[in-house]
Amino acid sequence: MQDRFGRTIDYIRISVTDRCNLRCLYCMPEEGIELCQCEDVLRYEEFVRLCRIFAKLGTKKIKITGGEALVRKDAVNLIRAIKGIEGIEQVTLTTNGILLGDYIEELADIGIDGINISIDSLDKEEFKKLTRVGNVDKVKESLAKALTYPDLKIKINCVPCDGDNQNLLDVAALAKDNPVHVRFIEMMPIGEGKQFKFLDEDSIKAMIEEKYGRLTPFDAKLGNGPSHYFSLQGFQGKIGFISAISHKFCHECNRIRLTCTGYLKTCLQYDIGTDLKELIRHGASDAMLEEAIVRAVQAKPMEHSFLQKNIACEEQGKMSAIGG
Repeated sequence: MQDRFGRTIDYIRISVTDRCNLRCLYCMPEEGIELCQCEDVLRYEEFVRLCRIFAKLGTKKIKITGGEALVRKDAVNLIRAIKGIEGIEQVTLTTNGILLGDYIEELADIGIDGINISIDSLDKEEFKKLTRVGNVDKVKESLAKALTYPDLKIKINCVPCDGDNQNLLDVAALAKDNPVHVRFIEMMPIGEGKQFKFLDEDSIKAMIEEKYGRLTPFDAKLGNGPSHYFSLQGFQGKIGFISAISHKFCHECNRIRLTCTGYLKTCLQYDIGTDLKELIRHGASDAMLEEAIVRAVQAKPMEHSFLQKNIACEEQGKMSAIGG
């Protein structure tokens, strides 16, 4: 598919649940969020049907997200089914790592193409503060198990929240000691994220270079998303940055998002899109769904406007419900 600005849209992020076993400060309030009713969440067969239609329209890469995807029962079976769809070249997973150790063998057996593990701090107390309920030792155990599968592509996602106490350099060092790529993701001013001090890419790069030496740009692509990477002498993996605010990349955006309730979002900042669940459950044919998807993609905004105020159609939901 191409949108009206000539961008090829071949990548979709699919949230399979809004539920999560952590309560990260930038994602949801301490009391949690009002969860979707079970009947409002897409059934697995509905996800698979939509994925077949997306594949027909040119989607090649699918990212499974949540909430925390692995808290949904039989999520691995859904991933297996999606991997079997003709035209889908890559299926990857983003997880907070708490449950990953329990499922890594199954995921490796079905040929998952990559796993992104969110680790915002390696310090036990700081991790507990950032996630409210999390135990970083569980995540470390999951990472260690995942690393026993040498063909599995592993990336670490870190969202800088507090540069003074978060020990970002320790997270970066995961790419020194292990064959993993570490990506620093700029805080998105959506939902709870609006309350945090913004730490931009250049500030993080300066911290890393002071400790580990010069970051050398790495030109090759290492995934489906907008991350750009750097090499560091003595590091097994790369250091990456996803910098939607300070290094805007909307002109090369290739992705759309499907929420667990079946709403197709074409830009993270806006609530612009279309309700595919409503169409499915009112008997829409595949052709009607295709038409709705194409129409939504054609209306995809040119770019985000996070630094502006009073934006029309701005997303009001929490990140856990969006599957950002």
